[in-house]
Amino acid sequence: MARLSEKIGYGLGDMSSSMFWKVFSYYLPFFYSNIFGLRLADAAVLVLVTRIWDAVSDPMMGIIADRTQTRWGKYRPYLLWVAPLFSICGILLFTTPDWEYGAKLIWAYITYILMMTVYTGINVPYGAMLGVITDNSQEKTVFSSFRMFFAYGGSFIALAAWEPLVKWITNNGQSSMFNGQSSISTADAWQGAMIVIAAACFLLFLLCFALTRERLKTISTVSIGSDFKALLSNRPWWLMIGAALCFNLFCTIRGATVAYYFADVIGFDAMLHVPSFGGGKGMSILFYAGLFLSIGEVANMIGVACTVPLARRLGKKSTFICVNSCLIICSILFFFIPVSPLGFWFMLLMQVIISMLTGIMSPLIWSMYADVSDYAELKYKTASTGLIFSSSSMAQKFGGAIGGAAVLWLLGACGYVPRTDEQLAAQTVLEQPESAIRVLWYLMSFIPAAVALLAIIIARFYPLTVQRVNEIEEQLKLQRQ
Repeated sequence: MARLSEKIGYGLGDMSSSMFWKVFSYYLPFFYSNIFGLRLADAAVLVLVTRIWDAVSDPMMGIIADRTQTRWGKYRPYLLWVAPLFSICGILLFTTPDWEYGAKLIWAYITYILMMTVYTGINVPYGAMLGVITDNSQEKTVFSSFRMFFAYGGSFIALAAWEPLVKWITNNGQSSMFNGQSSISTADAWQGAMIVIAAACFLLFLLCFALTRERLKTISTVSIGSDFKALLSNRPWWLMIGAALCFNLFCTIRGATVAYYFADVIGFDAMLHVPSFGGGKGMSILFYAGLFLSIGEVANMIGVACTVPLARRLGKKSTFICVNSCLIICSILFFFIPVSPLGFWFMLLMQVIISMLTGIMSPLIWSMYADVSDYAELKYKTASTGLIFSSSSMAQKFGGAIGGAAVLWLLGACGYVPRTDEQLAAQTVLEQPESAIRVLWYLMSFIPAAVALLAIIIARFYPLTVQRVNEIEEQLKLQRQ
């Protein structure tokens, strides 16, 4: 059995990744269209096209990691080697140079591709570590739960702190490296906020490296071509790719819409009224995107804590299907909530429920990938853990890319009017077309519900039941002796 400190250490790795990933998923489309200054169509193409490179880089990184041999193991060394680049590229991604439009677009492509490449370089080996930390399927679910609990904790910190950081830096920070102005623009403030997040992420990856160990020594004895051939004929892998893609698409569509939804449907001055139970006047809290998202991250953490008992009771496949069924119902209900002081509380409640459900899903999917890896090792006699886990990273990125691009394309098609830097800083209310408001509502409700339905259809065909996973685990113990 692994020590508690090792489980915590493993969780700190995804705490770091998720701080970046949630900021990218939820704020990057808004950043490109409202702060960086890209046209909606260009931003959508950028978000989508850069992920084509991931279709190549993720499997490449998996193959490289599978064939790495050091005194620290196969996958763990990359936490140490890549962490500095990870932080630097995040800062560059949120840097807005004072250049002409064409040069800025090139800068956006270069920094986005660099960031996703470095993200692959550290996240694929990190994910693959789950396959070599323990040989017990249930303990893998425990490790995965620690991972996602800390991931959502990091997401909560990043999302809750992001807007206050931007506001604080606007009032107190220094000018950016590009323009040397004495006043702080919104673009400078976003860059400064990312510097703070990046520094925290660097330290978390170093702690993850220091606290974890690789217990299983697996060696790939087949050619790269054989690894790919085995992967492409692995039916559970294909189904997990589809299911994970749908899950990430669900989360990204909702998350990338929130900033737009609050700016143009809820407004900048919406308040949550908290009554006083002692006879006083009560109090009011600003209802803004960061609050909505960060409370969702806390609910995610609660959901993660429910994953292990649910998976043990129902099995991983049944849990996956039940959770997605609930996501469909809750997403549809969100559409009928009125924009009113009372409605704001119902929106927050629905966000809590949906986030608890997605919190259950995240560790479940990573644990199911570990089962797919064991299935591949038994059937194809290949230790391709890194290659298989790289596919999960690829599904995550494609889900994020398709979701982010879809949000931008739909808003562009319905005539959404982006804000300028000055309008955003002044929280200017714009009159959006009715079609744009309607699409924002659909992006928060019916469209994610349809994606969750597709995930259920795919999961129905997933063959690795509880009984089959137990059989694989016993056979692998004999094979590894």
